[in-house]
Amino acid sequence: MLVREKAETAVRVRPRRMWRARVATGVAVLFAAGTAVRVGGVESGAFLVPLVSFTPYFAVAALVVLGVVALLRCRAAVAVMAVVCACLAWLVVPRAIAGDAPARGRPLRVLTANLNGGRGDAAVITDLVRRLDVDVLSVQELTFSARDRLAEAGLESMLPYQISSPEPRGPEGSGVYSRHPLRERTGLFEPVGHHMPVAEVSLPGGSSVEVVVVHPVAPVPSTVPEWEAGVASLPPAPGSGPPRILAGDFNATLDHAVFRRLLATGYTDAADATGQGLMPTWPHGRSLPPLVTIDHVLTDARAGAVGVRVFDVPGSDHRALFADLRVAG
Repeated sequence: MLVREKAETAVRVRPRRMWRARVATGVAVLFAAGTAVRVGGVESGAFLVPLVSFTPYFAVAALVVLGVVALLRCRAAVAVMAVVCACLAWLVVPRAIAGDAPARGRPLRVLTANLNGGRGDAAVITDLVRRLDVDVLSVQELTFSARDRLAEAGLESMLPYQISSPEPRGPEGSGVYSRHPLRERTGLFEPVGHHMPVAEVSLPGGSSVEVVVVHPVAPVPSTVPEWEAGVASLPPAPGSGPPRILAGDFNATLDHAVFRRLLATGYTDAADATGQGLMPTWPHGRSLPPLVTIDHVLTDARAGAVGVRVFDVPGSDHRALFADLRVAG
């Protein structure tokens, strides 16, 4: 009788273990497929493009799943998840590790801020410019009323030179303010998206630097192709001429393939280079905390960052990003 009961128990336990193993393996395969999409840079469409922004969180989830399948003793799932975790760690962990800071170069302090359709607090922006001793300010979603409020707050007394393309409302407007004289450049690239002015900043001593205000459209379902074309249209890192800086709301993270292709032309992400690449900038001021990093300052090989910080701006759905750069020449 006892032998019969043990046999019946074994029969019941075996299907349960098989079911757990199949579920664990299925979950592992899903994580492997998601990792392959990121590694291969094949994200496309209204679902995968936004989803790939959350790769760092996907990496944390993969670690949790690895622990669970290890407890379940599912060897196949453990093997798959171990490879997945290794790949994701290779992708994500370096963003939290600072590289070598530029040993020499002219200081250039850059601040970029998305004003959320002109609703960002002008007094806070102006105070940041004052406290951080900003040389160049890149603003996106600049409206006529926001430009007036920035002037009333005293911005132009610190950054008297500007090239701006404000709009009455909405996200299209942009502008650049500078402590040093500006000259607008045209013909560098054909922007796809919102206004993206290019300014050549004349630095003391005769040298200069190019600053591109970046703001392609957001990759919502109806605009994913336009978003990709907007990021792809940005000018590559130059091999000669003035050093080039791209600063703004890219609506893209370090995990988007089109953004990585831009970096591969010779740019360095200031936050990534200083070990701050996991510092989120959007969304701000909502029920959720900032989750993803879509605001960036990029430098070509003749410049680099020694420090990066982010700041909350009331009224804006983005955090302002400050980069302390060193520029050769």
